[in-house]
Amino acid sequence: MDYPTGLVDLVAERSKGFQLEGFIAGQGPIHPKLMLVGEAPGRKEVENHIPFSGAAGKELIQAMESIGLTRENTYITSAVRSRPYKVLERLNKRTQKNERVYPNRTPNKKEILAHAPLLDYELSQAQPTIVATLGNIGLQRLLGPKWQISESHGTVYHGPVLELSKAQDRYQPSEKEYTVVPLFHPAAIFYNRSLSDKIAKDWITLGKLLEKEAK
Repeated sequence: MDYPTGLVDLVAERSKGFQLEGFIAGQGPIHPKLMLVGEAPGRKEVENHIPFSGAAGKELIQAMESIGLTRENTYITSAVRSRPYKVLERLNKRTQKNERVYPNRTPNKKEILAHAPLLDYELSQAQPTIVATLGNIGLQRLLGPKWQISESHGTVYHGPVLELSKAQDRYQPSEKEYTVVPLFHPAAIFYNRSLSDKIAKDWITLGKLLEKEAK
C-alpha cells in the first residue's frame, strides 16, 4: 500500500529512539477477502520488503492456500512496520573473538503505539470484511491486553477494535465494527509442534467464515 508521505514521516518521528530497522509496507488489495495482522517484520522482510517472506511466511502461505487464499487476494500487514532488534555481545567460536549481533525481538508497547497510525490507515483504506490476527501482538493491538491467543484462538469476535485517539497518545474503541478471528502466529509451530492440530482447526474455522461472507 502507498501511504501518504506525511503519515510515514509521522511514524518515523514517533519511532525515534527505538531500536527499529527498515520500513516494510503492508501489501495486498483494497477490499480484500481477508486482512492478516502480524507482529513485525524480521530480517528477511527488511531485505526483500515482502511481508512474511521468511520461515514463518512459508507456514503462513501453506495455511492460506489450504482455504483458497493467496497473496493476491489477502492484505498482509503487522502491528509494527519496522524490524525490532536487540544488541548482543557473543563469542564467535570459530574466530574466538567477541562480536556484536542484532537478532529480532518482540516489539514493545511504545513501539506498537508509535506505529498505530499506519494500521489505522490500512484498516480505513483496505476496509477488510474479516481481519485475522497472528499471535498476541496483533491480537492485543486490535482488541486489548486482556485478550490472549492461548484462550481466544479460533473464536470469532465482532465489534469495535482499538484505534489511536485524536491526541495520538492512547487507544480508543473504533466507531466501525469489524469481524476479527485470532490465530496463532505461524512461527508458533516451530516452538510447539503440539499446536499443529489447533492451528489447522482454526484455519478451517476461518475458511468457513470466509465462505459464509462470500455468499
